[in-house]
Amino acid sequence: MSAEPLRLTVDESGDTVVCELTGDQLAALLAAPGLVRLSPAAGGRWRLAGNQKAGLVRLRTPSGATVQLRLRPKLPVRNLLFLLSHSPTDPWLHETVEAAEADDLLPALADLLARVTRRTLDSGVLHGYRTVEEELPLIRGRIRTADQLRRVGLPLPVAVRYDDHTPDIAENRILLAALHRAARLPELPPRTGQALRHLAHHLDGVHLLPPGAPLPRWTPNRLNSRYAPALRLAELLLAGRSLDPDEGKLPTTADGFVLDMPAVFEQFLTAALTAALARRGVRCAAQEQHHRLDRAGQVRLRPDLVLYRAGRTVSVVDAKYAARHSPAPPTEHLYQLLGYCVALGLPHGHLVYAATSRDGSSEHVIRRVGITVTAHALDLGRPPAQLLAAVSDLADRITAVATPDVAEADVPPGATRE
Repeated sequence: MSAEPLRLTVDESGDTVVCELTGDQLAALLAAPGLVRLSPAAGGRWRLAGNQKAGLVRLRTPSGATVQLRLRPKLPVRNLLFLLSHSPTDPWLHETVEAAEADDLLPALADLLARVTRRTLDSGVLHGYRTVEEELPLIRGRIRTADQLRRVGLPLPVAVRYDDHTPDIAENRILLAALHRAARLPELPPRTGQALRHLAHHLDGVHLLPPGAPLPRWTPNRLNSRYAPALRLAELLLAGRSLDPDEGKLPTTADGFVLDMPAVFEQFLTAALTAALARRGVRCAAQEQHHRLDRAGQVRLRPDLVLYRAGRTVSVVDAKYAARHSPAPPTEHLYQLLGYCVALGLPHGHLVYAATSRDGSSEHVIRRVGITVTAHALDLGRPPAQLLAAVSDLADRITAVATPDVAEADVPPGATRE
């Protein structure tokens, strides 16, 4: 008879949890690094603290010990779902927020996937052409001449290649994999699980991706535009599936869904700010990797957002999912943005922090070089309409100082323009 599972609830960022752990339970937590921060406490106990993750995970060891770890986000679930699903081109943002009826992340996310998928498939299952190569007793499509000439003896079967109009395309494979994955999430309400399985039956003729297989690529176009909201949620859910440790390396197996909150904030800020700045004639480039700090090109830089106007670099933005406990940003954050500004030849850069109480900003002029770093705070706890309005205000403040006509004399010594 297996032991009663240990159930732990840890806030994403907040008070620590102190508890007693057996050797197996401790091994299970240590074998899945990054979920929580562990440190010894008095009396042989252990202290668990959040590590900017949100979700629900079940960890198991070969001896049968089970640890169920609930990582509670600091944001209300409705606000978090809005961040996850936000896209400026989608007309269903309000529905996304209203769909969060549950107070737990996983049931709310699974319910949202079921709602969006149902509306997507109500218009019919998308079909597409897929190139098939096989050997048939008759000629279909084009003969694969090279393969056919290699045959000896009877000319049948014939090696052919043809385009098949089929539902077994990348979009449906991703959607089917997500429906199956969501139906197996821990603590899912029976009604939601039944709805997900029912929707999966609509995708008859679609091959289910093997566990751990890479997701097929799809390209947004006019024909699959109605699938885009469901596919974005599906890819999000499937991205959180990779909790299983490499075979033979770790003693633990894991199941569940985990969000990396800094990545969630960065993706939301990138989408929202890119749309807001585009209306002001500024183009955003995310995660560019060709920038270098030193002349030899050995020190790589990858800013979150580099801003361009009329083909010239005008500003840089870095997202920080961190609480600010003082008026000034942490020194390492200032160093990082200062490096970006020097490398890009910019007199001004921006840090954007995720807040849960109020918006605000502060300016910091770096001595001797004269570069200004402005730290902004976005209150993610606001209703979606107010949050997007705050992003619009942020875009105004950034463009007010992001001018392409900065004189070369204003560029810090040793910096170069691109």
